[in-house]
Amino acid sequence: MKTKFVSVLAVLISGILLLSCGNRSAQVDVDAIRTEAVKTHLASLTQVLVVLPTTTPTPTAEPSATPTLEATAALETPAAANPCYKLLWIEDRSIPDGSQMKANEVFTKTWYVQNNGSCAWAPGFTFRHVGGERMEGQPLVLTEPIPVGAKRELSIQLVVPSGVNGLVQSAWRMSDKNGAFFGDTLTVNIIVGGALTPTAAAAP
Repeated sequence: MKTKFVSVLAVLISGILLLSCGNRSAQVDVDAIRTEAVKTHLASLTQVLVVLPTTTPTPTAEPSATPTLEATAALETPAAANPCYKLLWIEDRSIPDGSQMKANEVFTKTWYVQNNGSCAWAPGFTFRHVGGERMEGQPLVLTEPIPVGAKRELSIQLVVPSGVNGLVQSAWRMSDKNGAFFGDTLTVNIIVGGALTPTAAAAP
């Protein structure tokens, strides 16, 4: 009976040992499989990173447009007359300042002047309107030279403008062949439609 018990015990121990070995073997195999799977996964990730390099696209240089410079308009400055040309106003020979005139009245304004410069005025020099009312006046072109020191009358035919009332002014000057003005400015100052009424000062 004792021998039989020992035999059964040995069989049980052997079975336990076999089961234990089998479980270890199975555990080892499972761990090995998992390890290999992880290695394979990591290898695949590494391969993907190597196979797919990051490339930075090279930007294509666009042709630079050459800026177009706009032409700058040159500022026109009035021509300067030769300093040897001069004109001196002496007196008004007709239509003194403040003369009473009627609308559309035709009159001739005459100034008495002198060439007080160091050069003669040449034919082609022009006495012309430079400001105020033109009053239909036309430029006066010299047809003969005016020597240094000579005195002359300059006359312009004018027409009193209509539709105005009060002081009317017109300004004229001599210019050389290049259109450069020189000398005194000669003026016409007339009263149209009645005398000027001075503005009363406000009482303090």
